[in-house]
This record gives sequence, C-alpha cells and structure tokens, in this order.
Amino acid sequence: MTLDDAVLTRHTVKAFEAGQTLPQEKIDTLLNVLRNSPSSVNSQPWHFVVASTPEGREAMAKATGGAFVYNEPKVLNASHVIALCMRSDLDDAHLQKVLEQEQKDGRFVAEGAKAGQDKGRRSYVDMHRFELRDIPQWMEKQVYLALGGLLLGAAMLNIDATPMEGFDARALDHALGLREKGLTSVVLVSLGVRSENDFNAALPKSRLPRDEIFTFI
Repeated sequence: MTLDDAVLTRHTVKAFEAGQTLPQEKIDTLLNVLRNSPSSVNSQPWHFVVASTPEGREAMAKATGGAFVYNEPKVLNASHVIALCMRSDLDDAHLQKVLEQEQKDGRFVAEGAKAGQDKGRRSYVDMHRFELRDIPQWMEKQVYLALGGLLLGAAMLNIDATPMEGFDARALDHALGLREKGLTSVVLVSLGVRSENDFNAALPKSRLPRDEIFTFI
C-alpha cells in the first residue's frame, strides 16, 4: 500500500467485528510508531495504556456511559484499544529521565552537548509554564502528534481504527488509576476489523478542495 492509498482509503470505523484479534506483530509495529513519535524538544510527555483483553476493554468502556454510550461497542468489540495519555506536569524527575536516556542512547557526542540540551529543553518548559502558562495544552499537542502517526501507521498496515474524544476522561482516569500515576487521558483509539455494520466504510471521503486549503508562495 502506498502512502496515497493509505490516506485516501482510511476512515473512522463506526463498528467493529467482535472476536477478531489483530496479529501481535502489527500491534508491535504500531507501538513502535507511538514510542518513536516526535515531540517538542523531545519532551515525550505521554504514556499509552493498551487494552488487549476483554477485561482491559471493559475497564476502558466504563468511560463510555451516559452521553458517550454510542462509543461503548467501539471499545468492547475492538481487538485493541489504546488510551493516549499525558503527564500532569513536566517535572524535574521526568526531564532528568529523558536527559539520561538521551545520554544512554548516544546523543551527546560533542563536549557540552548534554548540558546544552538540558538547558534548551528547560527553557521551553519554563516559557510554557511561566510566560505562556499553557503547559497542559502544550503537552496535549504532543499527544496529538502521536495520534496522527498512529492513525497513519494503522492505515498503512490495513488496520481499521477509530479515534475517540467522546468519553468521560475523569471516569477513565479513575478506572485505569491514571491520576495516581500523574497522568490523565486525552484520546482513545480502537483498533480492529470493521464489521459489515460500519456504514462509514461505504461513504465517500469528503475534504475541502485543494485550492482552498493550500497557499503556494
């Protein structure tokens, strides 16, 4: 499948075929996509909870009651559901952990590179904390970068996917024990095999015309 094929054929699945399990090697590829997602100053302010068992999907489905009950089958009938979460803050412990991993992975070759990286990253964190005062929004943007890569990766692997903001984040955080870990949920993605009841599969893709969304200078 080419990249053009993937972006033209992918769609948000509205119904999954229950009992269909995706190959683990494809899931591992998508997890690799998530782990290697880009983030501003390599801040990596995320955590991903993967539900691959009925018990795990049922835990996540607790957040799809009430106004979001229409999403419950998309969680329960999927093969895997991933909760993309963000940290409650970019604290010193996390920044130090990222820095030490960069050193372990051999990113600091030149003298002073480690100190320079640490100083530069912290300057961005401080700017968003004290001047822009938008640390949560900044971290959330990084999670959505990961979401885009995940959806494109799924399309390239011919995996049906559904991104969902329609869930009770407080209920999901409680069900998964996220807040005790300094995390909060941002978006859910169900992965699986679409069923014949997926009405969206037969509908044409609709986007604004090319000349309305691009300006060439």
